[in-house]
Amino acid sequence: MTPFDMVLTPRGVRFRGRYWPCSIGRGGISGRKKEGDGATPQGVHRIVGMLYRPDRLARPTNWALPIGPRDLWSDDVTHEDYNMMVRAPYPHSHEALRRPDPLYDLIILTDWNWPYAVKGRGSAIFIHQHRRPGYPTEGCVAFSRNNLHRIAPLITLQTRLIVGTGV
Repeated sequence: MTPFDMVLTPRGVRFRGRYWPCSIGRGGISGRKKEGDGATPQGVHRIVGMLYRPDRLARPTNWALPIGPRDLWSDDVTHEDYNMMVRAPYPHSHEALRRPDPLYDLIILTDWNWPYAVKGRGSAIFIHQHRRPGYPTEGCVAFSRNNLHRIAPLITLQTRLIVGTGV
C-alpha cells in the first residue's frame, strides 16, 4: 500500500490519514462480482478518471472532465460498448451520467472490468455521492457530498481503491 491508497475498512475508507464514512454495495463485498448482484468487487482498483457537473460545481482537479448532457455509461452486456462511456443517442441499455439528482455530480472512475470488459462481470464501479448515510449502492463506493468534495482534490492518478473482505 502507498499513502495515496484508499483502503475500505469496517470503519469506512482510510485515506490520507483519516477515516471517511462510506456506503458500499447492497450485496456486500464479493470476490465473484457479476452484473446486477449489487456487490462491491474485492480487489485493488486503480483510479482512471474523474467526471463532474460543471453546471453544479467547480472543477475539482485539473484532470477532471465535465459531464455533458449527452454522456451515458453503457451497461448492455450484449453490446461492444459494455462498461464504457458513450453518448446519446444510444439505443442500448445505459445509465445517464447527467442525472437530475446530485448522485453523479462528481464521479471518480475505477478500472473495475475496464477497459476490456468481461461481459457479465459487472459494469463500472464508481466513487460517488451517497443517497443518504448507510444507504447501499449498486456496487459503487459512496460518500456524503461534503466528504466526496473534500476527498476528490486529494486523489491522484496513482490512487487506488483497495477493497478487502473485512467489511
